[in-house]
Amino acid sequence: MKSPWRFFFVVEALLLLFAIWQILSNPPLLFLLIMGILSLVLVQRRQRKSNFTNFLMVSGLIAIFISLINSPALWLMLIFAILFIGLKGVELTGIDFTKHSFWRKKQMIIVETQEPKDSHPQKRKQQWIGNERIGSQVYEWDDINLDILTGDTIIDLGNTLLPKKENAVIVRKGFGRTRILVPSGVAIKLEHSTFIGNVLFEGEQTGLRNERVTIYSADYTENNRRLKILTNTIVGDLEVIRV
Repeated sequence: MKSPWRFFFVVEALLLLFAIWQILSNPPLLFLLIMGILSLVLVQRRQRKSNFTNFLMVSGLIAIFISLINSPALWLMLIFAILFIGLKGVELTGIDFTKHSFWRKKQMIIVETQEPKDSHPQKRKQQWIGNERIGSQVYEWDDINLDILTGDTIIDLGNTLLPKKENAVIVRKGFGRTRILVPSGVAIKLEHSTFIGNVLFEGEQTGLRNERVTIYSADYTENNRRLKILTNTIVGDLEVIRV
């Protein structure tokens, strides 16, 4: 058995013992639990079913349910199980329950750039969910700011020529995988924060759990063409790929 699962069962067993102690030390809860169990035993032993036996069965189940939900330790068991399975269980089993989820829909964003113009009001329609290819956007380099709710998103900067200064790309996203294609010869500073996700940058993968990471490319201090990538996601992986 893998050690994380051993840890899970040990914690659940300790919480179960704590729950039993709480019920035994609380006479009203103990009385409800005993009455509920006795009612179910009586129903099981009666050969003929009647309205009275149905009443006993329902009453017994309700009594057991009330006695259990009033134990804080059982709530802790349930919360710990949900958190462990959600954060670690899926990773250990290799089962992906979100394979066909709507936030896995792919979205392709091909970014074209131009020199900054004079300031003037602009309005753009935002694509919140994936499953759409966007290839006609023109961004000024001081105005690359993307908001995406969910989806499998590819942001392609490969066909652009960055000016000799520090340029910024800001991406705020809810759920899903994000890939940013960056042209070769550009130094990168990546600042990424997420609740749950992985970062793949320069061939190295970093797992994050409610954390923020800052990574620099090896040529960041010498290169005049620099790109600062600021990303924030709730759940999802981020990849920065050279093209």
